[in-house]
Amino acid sequence: MIYLDNSATTRPNEACVAAMNELLTECWFNPSSVYRPGMDAAHRLKTARAQVAQALGAETERVFFTSGGTEADNWAIFSTAKRLGKRGRHIVTTAVEHHAVLHPMQQLEAQGFEVTYLQPDETGFVSVEALKAALRPDTILVSIMMVNNESGAVMPIADMVRATRRLAPLALFHTDAVQAAGHLPIDLAAQPIDLLSLSAHKFHGPKGVGLLYARRGVHLTPLIDGGAQERGLRAGTENVPGIAAMAAAFEESCTHMTESACRVSALRDRLTAGLSQIPGALLNGSAAHRLPGIMNFCFEGVDGETLLLLLDQAGICVSTGSACAAGSVDPSHVLLALGRTRAQAHSSIRLSLSDETTDAEVDYLLETVPACIARLRG
Repeated sequence: MIYLDNSATTRPNEACVAAMNELLTECWFNPSSVYRPGMDAAHRLKTARAQVAQALGAETERVFFTSGGTEADNWAIFSTAKRLGKRGRHIVTTAVEHHAVLHPMQQLEAQGFEVTYLQPDETGFVSVEALKAALRPDTILVSIMMVNNESGAVMPIADMVRATRRLAPLALFHTDAVQAAGHLPIDLAAQPIDLLSLSAHKFHGPKGVGLLYARRGVHLTPLIDGGAQERGLRAGTENVPGIAAMAAAFEESCTHMTESACRVSALRDRLTAGLSQIPGALLNGSAAHRLPGIMNFCFEGVDGETLLLLLDQAGICVSTGSACAAGSVDPSHVLLALGRTRAQAHSSIRLSLSDETTDAEVDYLLETVPACIARLRG
């Protein structure tokens, strides 16, 4: 099997599996318990929090564990709306966000908030100038993803944070860093991002665990009520094995980030060049300014879902877009925002590489994809 759907999920690495096995078998106790085994579990939880915080350049006590990126996004958005809604009712986001951001925005619009959706250019890039034009004195939240999960476009987050600080001083800045974490450098000590979400299974960690970072001075309201876990802000017994595994996987990914990015970029560029030779092929997004591992193509006259099935029969795993939208008959909202027609969007597939992708796998793909497309067109 050749797996090229790493934007959907990644294979847990050895560090992740080792940490999870140890915690599941030897330190499985409730970290809120006051007897020694429970205190040992609490110590492992504290260690994992510090490990992740250090990799992010964050203060340890400002890291809050969640069930994943979706919960973290929801928490950041709804908490800000609840706390700052009396100061202003305007929010800025983009038209290409993950549904974990877009759907909460729709809920807030139904409650009377006004949401401005910034449009990308044809490469998927949202400009700082577009953000500046949208900011207002009553803007309370800006939520812009660091990397788009379908086009791979990398947003100018640092410049966007500075613009928000200057033009909308009441606003908090949130970024969904789910696709960026472990693949691009993140230094929260250098960038005054207020809120940041990430999910472990995008960087070879386990599913069902993530975090929300909240800068010192940013006050959160609970999204989940119950116990006093996570300093009283996120109820529910912490998933210590998953959290420890996430910390181990994140540290491993950050350690090898530079060398992985160089190798994956070279594979991506070779794959992009080869697929671009197919008649009717259209690259979605920029050829250069994107995450090393993500590429998205439309193939004229081909149904993306049918192509996906043919590739599956050939032992290749790809997707037609976000895994969270799988099964939807609607075309990708990201590709439509880039200016693609509905027919073009329906003809697309997304290929997402990882540091485990090999040259031989790229060779096989470059042989197989054109053959499958020719078969469908024939």
